[in-house]
Amino acid sequence: MNKAAITLRNVSKLYRRYAYRRQFSTLKSALLKGSLAGELSPDEVFHAVDDVTFNVRQGTTLGVVGRNGSGKSTLLRLIAGITKPTTGTVDVEGRVSALIELGAGFHPEISGRENVFINGVMLGLSKAEITRRFDEIVEFAELEKFIDAPVKTYSSGMYMRLGFAVAVHVDPDVLLVDEVLAVGDEGFSLKCLDKFGEFKRRGKTILLVTHGLNMVERFCDEALWIDEGKILGAGDPRRVVHSYTTDVEKSEERALAVGDQKVQQTLSEPSQDAVPGGIDAPVSTSEPPGDMLRATQGRWGSGPVRIDTVTLERDGEETHVFHSGDRLAIRLCVSTETTVTDFVFGISIFNAEGVCCYGTNTDIEEYKSLELVGSGDVIFSIGKLDLVEGTYKLDVAVHTRDGVQYDYHRLLYTFRVKSSVKDTGVYRPQHVWTFSNNVRFV
Repeated sequence: MNKAAITLRNVSKLYRRYAYRRQFSTLKSALLKGSLAGELSPDEVFHAVDDVTFNVRQGTTLGVVGRNGSGKSTLLRLIAGITKPTTGTVDVEGRVSALIELGAGFHPEISGRENVFINGVMLGLSKAEITRRFDEIVEFAELEKFIDAPVKTYSSGMYMRLGFAVAVHVDPDVLLVDEVLAVGDEGFSLKCLDKFGEFKRRGKTILLVTHGLNMVERFCDEALWIDEGKILGAGDPRRVVHSYTTDVEKSEERALAVGDQKVQQTLSEPSQDAVPGGIDAPVSTSEPPGDMLRATQGRWGSGPVRIDTVTLERDGEETHVFHSGDRLAIRLCVSTETTVTDFVFGISIFNAEGVCCYGTNTDIEEYKSLELVGSGDVIFSIGKLDLVEGTYKLDVAVHTRDGVQYDYHRLLYTFRVKSSVKDTGVYRPQHVWTFSNNVRFV
């Protein structure tokens, strides 16, 4: 059984919140109390890492996931020894190489060559060892033509490539990598993944902080989900990633629901004085805009038919977050105080760039209006939502067959489509790939 390469026991890291209510503690009081945080009340500090306990076995690749500000990078800094825990203990076995902050440890005024030697020494190599590995480092970083230029002239990608090349050629027992690979191009990212694979084969321990959930599922042996400094999930990567993405979707659902609720409250009573087609806020007016194609978020129409509420549903449950292929029902609650015989209901779906993905109405589909009295529901159902991942908005309307608007809601309702497949475009048709025998995939 492999012993632990990284062990954290009841580790917490506290930071003082910025405030003007009181001065910092004196050095004398800090020495007497043992900590600057000891004099602070709970509302004056926050836990970047909060009572975390876990271990990583030697030879394991651990992926750490979580929202921005959840404590992932602080956790890596504690393991790397860059910062010390407020409470608890951190133990790491073997040589550690950390690529946590882009260009950390590089001096901008000196050359890449000199920085390689300085960083190598900082990571525990002798000058002779660096000299022996120097050509390999530069070749891996693809900086042969620029290695003698001051690093202040490097792009962010060049910074990252050089930092990563030094870190992996130190031949560490434990490699810590934060979300720095995001600045690399696709070719270099693949080269980094190849290096990770080599490290895994050699039994090295890798701790990877990333927002690339597919990479965690495909590459990592275990996963850790951290939120607000606490561990919320650990273990099998697929299970942890699923729990994390479900939580993210719930947060997105709450945010989108609140946004739609505010819009509906704002526009519940159309104002005769508002200007249609405004940019900064939704508008409400009885008169439609002069150019419908350029109209932005808003509502217009003179009645008598009104769309009172709009809800998006999946299997009877109201939601704003769907997965590609889900069922979608758009429910319009409509009402009128008089009997209406000429009416058409319409639906349009737009992507985030304002491109119409699909639009139809009851007149196009040859429904002949007969009578509308009182209040009721109009439900537009899509059996399979074949849209690619992205954010979408709705137009909903009720009008006469000649186009006179009773009530038109323009881009007021938002929903999000999630997908594990990162394809492009708008529409995701059902499809099958077929290959001859000489074309093979894993």
